[in-house]
Amino acid sequence: MEAFRESILQLVTQTSTNLPADVRRAMTAALDNETGARSSQALNVIATNIDMACNNEGPICQDTGWPTFEVKTPIGANQIVMKKEIREAIAEATKRGKLRTNSVDSLTGKNSSDNLGPGTPTIHFEQWENEDEIEVKLLLKGGGCENKNIQYSLPMEIPHLGKAGRDLDGVRKCILHAIWQAQGQGCSAGAIGVGIGGDRTQGYANAKEQLFRTLDDVNPIPELQKLEEYVMQTANTLGIGTMGFGGGVTLIGCKIGVLNRLPASFFVSVAYDCWAFRRLGVVLNAKTGEIKRWLYRDADKPELKMTRGEGFVRTGNEKVLRAPLTEEQVRELKVGDVVLISGEMYTGRDAVHAHLMKNEPPANLNGAVLYHCGPVVLKNGHYKIKAAGPTTSIREEPYQGEIIKRYGVRAVMGKGGMGAKTLAAMNDFGAVYLNAIGGAAQYYAKCIDEVLDVNLMEFGIPEAMWHLRVTDFPAIVTMDAHGNSLHADVEQASALILEKLAEPVF
Repeated sequence: MEAFRESILQLVTQTSTNLPADVRRAMTAALDNETGARSSQALNVIATNIDMACNNEGPICQDTGWPTFEVKTPIGANQIVMKKEIREAIAEATKRGKLRTNSVDSLTGKNSSDNLGPGTPTIHFEQWENEDEIEVKLLLKGGGCENKNIQYSLPMEIPHLGKAGRDLDGVRKCILHAIWQAQGQGCSAGAIGVGIGGDRTQGYANAKEQLFRTLDDVNPIPELQKLEEYVMQTANTLGIGTMGFGGGVTLIGCKIGVLNRLPASFFVSVAYDCWAFRRLGVVLNAKTGEIKRWLYRDADKPELKMTRGEGFVRTGNEKVLRAPLTEEQVRELKVGDVVLISGEMYTGRDAVHAHLMKNEPPANLNGAVLYHCGPVVLKNGHYKIKAAGPTTSIREEPYQGEIIKRYGVRAVMGKGGMGAKTLAAMNDFGAVYLNAIGGAAQYYAKCIDEVLDVNLMEFGIPEAMWHLRVTDFPAIVTMDAHGNSLHADVEQASALILEKLAEPVF
């Protein structure tokens, strides 16, 4: 199969850069139905980003995720060779900047730099009786939404919903809580796969398996079809909205599967995926490895264009900021303000924050904008940022308040908001939290003029501290220097709505 590796490389590239047809339709419906002003603005940016990624063949999101392959092969096909060539295609896609270097040694913290290592990528093989074709499906699921996966063991007490028993209504409560707890940290509007039953391992595997279904299919089990429909209607009344900004569109898909279980166990496993729902597939000629047809695309139809207007629509009310910032500037900002940042900023994720707790920063952070971002970067004589959306900020909660205090950071930017300790530090020392649009990696990359410097490269490209110059970088103030937090407000308001859903339905 001379063409197999090249076909897999095409699959990886397209999955990272081009959303499937069913997801595009769901996001178009979200654009039509969203009523929240901030969420609508975020969706417009997302729509523009989707088209930019497709046109530029650049990653939709800078977190290109964990690759999970499902491969169906004829009996007797050499799966050893296929696995080798899939791994080579992953490494080549990484080299070309279609995937971010995402595989990290769990003991040493060292990045493999090619997305290969124990467990990565995940490849599931299955034989089928079709002698002429090979089917390969790929799901790229990012770390932010992966962190919002959750598993329940029934019976149990579920926050805001009360007792959940070992029945379909107990499953209902688990699903609603899973959506609520994700808030904006998983880049809503999201989609969920649910696995009922199994052991703990198979439950999670079955939940992720549901994400290979199309968003508009119909569950063949009537009880589960009814539950899926209920969840889709109810989740979008919680008021969480896009990015957790508040609004009417929180979920774009719910797919539920079921496995047998042990008498002593009743697990409900939920795999949360973000709006950047990257899942494609190909059917290959079993003899040559050439692509015969694509899966998850509308045959003979042009791809649905998403862009509406300018993406980020200026109203004239934006606050223009030039970094570095002063305390006086940030004290004037309040929750809900839209800002446009120009000047210098620094990226810093998990490794940088841990480093700064024990070491002096490699650059002067007084007045700085610290961006929670792990970019996709290529070097061809000089560094070029290819994708640069925000990562989930709550992971830095143990560090952020102390870093603001020690080094005079004036603005922290990421997605999903932060907690009480960070909010208190912002109030005490004069700083704000800026929520960028999760997944809008191409949109934000165009706002970056140049890389001025890079430090801490020993942590790997995503975790290094990149010193950037930017122009008109848009974000929304969601935590201010006066103790206000949009994230806390939305979480509390949606919890009150959740409590009203405690009464049995099924």
